[in-house]
Amino acid sequence: MKRAGSFIRLRPQGAEDDSPSLMTYTVTTPLYYVNDKPHLGSTYTTVACDALARFQRMEGHQVLFITGVDEHGQKIQRTAEALNLSPQQHCDQITTQYRDLWSRCSITSDRFIRTTDKRHRTLVDTFFERVMNSGDVYLGRQQGWYCVGCEEYKDDPIEANSPICPIHNKQLEWRDEENLFFRLSRYQSQIEELVSHEEFISPDSRRNEIQNFINKGLRDFSISRVNMSWGIPVPGYPGHTFYVWFDALLGYLSALLDDGGSIDLDRLAKCGWPAAVHVIGKDILRFHAVFWPSMLISANLPLPKKVFGHGFLTREGQKMGKSIGNVLDPVILLDQCGSDAVRWFLLRDIKFGQDGDFQQQRFVDLVNNDLANTIGNLLNRTSSMSRKWFGEKIPQHFTERNHPHILATTAESSVSIVLEAMPLMAFQRAAEAILKLAISANGHLNDTAPWSRMKQPGNELDVADDLYAVLESCRLVGMLLNPLVPELSERILGQLALSINSENWQSKLQWGVLESGALLPKPTPVMQKLELSSSL
Repeated sequence: MKRAGSFIRLRPQGAEDDSPSLMTYTVTTPLYYVNDKPHLGSTYTTVACDALARFQRMEGHQVLFITGVDEHGQKIQRTAEALNLSPQQHCDQITTQYRDLWSRCSITSDRFIRTTDKRHRTLVDTFFERVMNSGDVYLGRQQGWYCVGCEEYKDDPIEANSPICPIHNKQLEWRDEENLFFRLSRYQSQIEELVSHEEFISPDSRRNEIQNFINKGLRDFSISRVNMSWGIPVPGYPGHTFYVWFDALLGYLSALLDDGGSIDLDRLAKCGWPAAVHVIGKDILRFHAVFWPSMLISANLPLPKKVFGHGFLTREGQKMGKSIGNVLDPVILLDQCGSDAVRWFLLRDIKFGQDGDFQQQRFVDLVNNDLANTIGNLLNRTSSMSRKWFGEKIPQHFTERNHPHILATTAESSVSIVLEAMPLMAFQRAAEAILKLAISANGHLNDTAPWSRMKQPGNELDVADDLYAVLESCRLVGMLLNPLVPELSERILGQLALSINSENWQSKLQWGVLESGALLPKPTPVMQKLELSSSL
């Protein structure tokens, strides 16, 4: 049963029942490897996490949004040497590019962790001690074919003749060295049980991949490297540095403890651990869904609640790569199109979790049709008519009608869908629901033709009611767009002399909030149309 004048608030399946004030919602991107400048794929992940974090804040949750960079490993060491830089100089340069890009994308992260931070090193040492005390570390010999780009051993047989990494298309290196090993095999049954829970890994296709990996039997993995200076030294084992994946995964914990307090693993529960969700690319899923939980169990720490592995991005149907010359620089894209356009395309066009393809013409058409034409033009022309006919004010809303306005019903549906979809990271579904409301409002405006009806005496009240309904639809569109395209959202609401914050979010997601008689600002375009450029 719904209250008059308000919408039913839906709780998605799997949502927490705990009061938002009693718990922290922690969402993380991967810690991006700084071998090279940021690309569109890392932008995609971070934008998605930002949309989720913004929504959760609006819902009243205390949110910790963590991102950062992974700055260790042989690949970085070699790249720096080739550039005649020290590894730290190289990391500083690339990390600055990440920070700048996130600022331009309107990313609202709360913590930015670098694995070269001193506090992180302290945490790694502390965590390693716990794992050692659990009896899960031993010295052994590692033999096999190694990809420096992947920072991992491959399954190619010893007798293989010059095997090639299928990801980097480069020859693998033979390694035969003493390493420290983590007893991953010890946690076979526990990881099987964990992955059997549908809510732990999303989407389902990713969970199936991990189950297939686990069914082959978990093997102990090496957590140290020798003859590599650019990394965190392993305490008590001279010449050993921590394997980059053992080191980097702990960055999530380092970020949470970067609050001015001590590096004490027992504080994690009060600092936002466990994470509500790790959002990552599907290529690093097993590190997060198998290795990472095993390490946490060994250290007697809680497990993350969810790991979400999204798909890859291609360009015009081809894998992006330097050798092909089709890498899409997000900085250039932002320069020419702005953050609203980039965020909308990534979240609206691609079903999160599946692979997506950047097609330049579709990108331009989608942004222009959805944001500039359907939403922007709707607001502009409705505001102009309201100002012209009703004293530059919001028209009168007639609440005494026995039935709600037809657009109120559509709005109720859109709000419900968005509230259900966003916690599930179903960004495309949320965007489509918002767009449906704008399309319906446009259709109603065209069907009722107020410009014609106002020429006939006696229609003023009905026209006022219809224009109010369209403006109210625009207001709700602006509210619902906020997590996805925050700058556009602010411009839409600004055209209605409104603003948005987490304190009024829930109370404002109902019909009839616009104040009749309030002054309407002079309309200006809220979204400029994009023009196709050959330089993208």
